[in-house]
Amino acid sequence: MKKPTIAAFGLLFLVGACSETQLLLHTAKRMQKGQSTSGGSNGAYKVGNPYKIAGVWYYPKVDYGYNESGIASWYGPGFHGKLTANGGIYDQNALTAAHKTLPMPSLVRVTNLENGRSLRLTVNDRGPYVNGRIIDVSRRAAQLLGLHQKGTAKVRVQIMAAESRALALGGGRSDTVVASADTPIRTDIDVSKPGVSSEILAPPEGANAAPLQSKNFGPSGDRPPDRVVDAPDQPDGTLTIKPVEPTDVYVQAGAFGEYANAFKVSTRLHAVRGVKITSALVDGREYFRVRAGPIKEIGVADRILEDMIRTGFPGARIIVD
Repeated sequence: MKKPTIAAFGLLFLVGACSETQLLLHTAKRMQKGQSTSGGSNGAYKVGNPYKIAGVWYYPKVDYGYNESGIASWYGPGFHGKLTANGGIYDQNALTAAHKTLPMPSLVRVTNLENGRSLRLTVNDRGPYVNGRIIDVSRRAAQLLGLHQKGTAKVRVQIMAAESRALALGGGRSDTVVASADTPIRTDIDVSKPGVSSEILAPPEGANAAPLQSKNFGPSGDRPPDRVVDAPDQPDGTLTIKPVEPTDVYVQAGAFGEYANAFKVSTRLHAVRGVKITSALVDGREYFRVRAGPIKEIGVADRILEDMIRTGFPGARIIVD
C-alpha cells in the first residue's frame, strides 16, 4: 500500500542533504514558543509574504475567484497537535486543508474528480511543498473524499467567496456575522450617534393622512431593527456526490497568446518526453499551451514536472482537464 504524500514530508524528494531537509521542514511547519493561538483552531487571519521552499517561490494573495484543478494529497499523524502556519492547532480529524497561497483561514470546496465526492474544508495551513500538488487535506477529509488509501487524487478546488470574506472580516473567527447579501458587517464597533428627536408635523392642507408619530433614535431611544444576517457555516462533513466526468492529467510549462513564444518554450523542452503545443480558446481568445500528456500515472507526471523545472521552468504545473 502506498503511503500518502504528506505536505512537508514531500521535501524529502526535493532536498538531498539531511540538514537542508530538516531546515525546510521546520520552515514549512514550525512550532514557535510563546506564539499566540487566540485565533482558535483555525488560527489568526493571515495572507503572508512571498516565500521560497526548495527553490520554488510562492506568492500568497487574496483571490476570491480561485478555481483550480490538480492533484491533492493528505497529511496527518506527523503534524497532529502542532501549530499551523497561521498559529492554529492542526487536528488531523478536523475538516481542514493546507494551501500554498490562499488566505488563512479560507473556506474551499474540494471535489474528487475520480469519484464525484465534494466536501467543504477550512484552509488553515501552508503546503503541500511537493511540486505537482495543489492542496493537502487532513486525514479525516481524505477519508471522506476517498483518497486516504490511494494517497492522491485528481481534484478541483474552489474558494467559497462569501464565507471566506466573512472569515477575513472576523480575523479568522468562525462566528463572524455577515449580511445574507454577501456584504460583511462589523458587529464589534460602536456606531451609535447622539440622540436625535423629531417633532410631530401636521399633514399638509387638504390631506387626510394622520400626522407622523415622533420617534427618538439614539442611546436613550428606540433603535431601528437589526439587519437580518447569517453567520458562515463551517465544514460539517456533509458530502455532495456529483457526476463523474472523464478527465486527463497534463504537465504544462505555460500558455501563450503568441505561437512564436510557445514554440520557443517547446524548443527548450525538446528533451522532455511528450511535450507538444496545443491550442485552446479561453473567453474567445486563442492560447497556445506547451504541455505533455495526457498522462495515465501520477508518478510519471511527477517525473515530467521535475524535468521541466530542472530545465528552467519553475512555474510548470500538473493540471487536470
